Amino acid sequence: MEIISVLSTTITPILEKIREEFAFQKFGTASFDTDEHRLLFITIDEETILSLVLDDMASIDKISPYAYFLAEKSAQILTAKEGDNVQITIPNFEYDAESTERLKNQIYQMRLDSGGLYRFKFVIIGDFAVGKTSIVRRYVDQTYSADYRSTIGLNVMVHSFKFLGNEVSLVLYDIGAQTYFKRLRKMYYRGAQAAFVVFDLSNRESYENATKWFEELIDFIENKDLPIVLVGNKSDLLDQRQIDYQEGVQLASKFSEEGLSKISYIETSALTGENIKDAFNLISYHYIMKSKEDEENRLKAGLLNEINSILEEKKALTLTFISENPFWTPGLQIINEIEQLGDFTTIKDEKEEKIYQYQNGLTLKNYLYDSFNISKTDGVLCIFDALKKGHIDHLNWKKIILRIIEEIEENKVVLIGIRVSENVDWSHLMEDFNVNEQLEQKFISLLFFKLGSEYRFDIYDQIDVMLNSIEAL
Repeated sequence: MEIISVLSTTITPILEKIREEFAFQKFGTASFDTDEHRLLFITIDEETILSLVLDDMASIDKISPYAYFLAEKSAQILTAKEGDNVQITIPNFEYDAESTERLKNQIYQMRLDSGGLYRFKFVIIGDFAVGKTSIVRRYVDQTYSADYRSTIGLNVMVHSFKFLGNEVSLVLYDIGAQTYFKRLRKMYYRGAQAAFVVFDLSNRESYENATKWFEELIDFIENKDLPIVLVGNKSDLLDQRQIDYQEGVQLASKFSEEGLSKISYIETSALTGENIKDAFNLISYHYIMKSKEDEENRLKAGLLNEINSILEEKKALTLTFISENPFWTPGLQIINEIEQLGDFTTIKDEKEEKIYQYQNGLTLKNYLYDSFNISKTDGVLCIFDALKKGHIDHLNWKKIILRIIEEIEENKVVLIGIRVSENVDWSHLMEDFNVNEQLEQKFISLLFFKLGSEYRFDIYDQIDVMLNSIEAL
């Protein structure tokens, strides 16, 4: 009753002032202070104003993002039709931004190429009336409304789906375009990990303003390398079209040159649903691939630290890779891609034998099955590939393994990777490669590991195992 009394006695004398201030704009906001409260008013439509009663010490800047979110959800409820879905989960804007790094760390610990759970925030920006909200509704609810209503500050929706064998959960921030929301948009951008920049194919001004939105995005976000998709919407309006496809491609290329990330371009229709799903799949693909790139950089940094640690103690390190095909030797390729190792000198580069010498004391060698020389080698990584062949060459591969055991020096490390399909009985396969008798006669560290169709991150793990074993011996 006290709050109602405050509203009644305070709003009456200032209601006319609010109406005057909002007379020439569809949405607006105003705040007033009393002795005991701060009052925040946000117009929802011409007939409705949302009133919030706050503590007298409340921070308007911190409350405003939530206030506009509440206003938008109120508008959705007031205008909802039968069957409409209104998501009312309240985001924690400050936590969402702060938790981005924690979320990234969780993602990077996954085996990304074998499926995982991705939850990421991306913002959807562009001029008013370009169809941002319609795109989101078409994707999330498979609905379309011809009744246009500008987003009041922010609309947040969550949608989960399967993509490329991964569980993807999108937190969609549909951000209002009004100029007086710009200060709040900085809060909404925080923690964004991907973005749509949307323009209307039938409105050249919105196309030209896309540059302004891109610049604002780059100014406001901390991650300058986030995936971005430029979206030309309303492709169904063929007779009103003002922007051709190549202009959209050129603008995306221009953004790519000015920013730090590669930007894709796609045309959509929220009315017909054309390319809507593809647009969201595209941004998800960019995000997943960016996550994989970041994961590889993290793993490379780990390998670099391990190599440097060994070199600091032993001054020299020689690693040998053995494979059937000289053009498919992933272990060698992964280490040679670590730029921080510095320059290397090619000692030999032939089909049967490749030798690379780094200035820091690291030597990498690569051989084929029938021509390897593993003397003075600290670690051996040998890979057998049965995935493409369709059969496992037990006898020949075991002979190669026995030869490796025989020729390598004691106190060294050997890893044997076997690339097979998922339906292979791994335990039964290991019985065919039983070399315990030979190992009893020689002190070496030998480990078998399984590789699937997606193997790259497994190779990182096994090289790390090999380096740790070398350091421990």
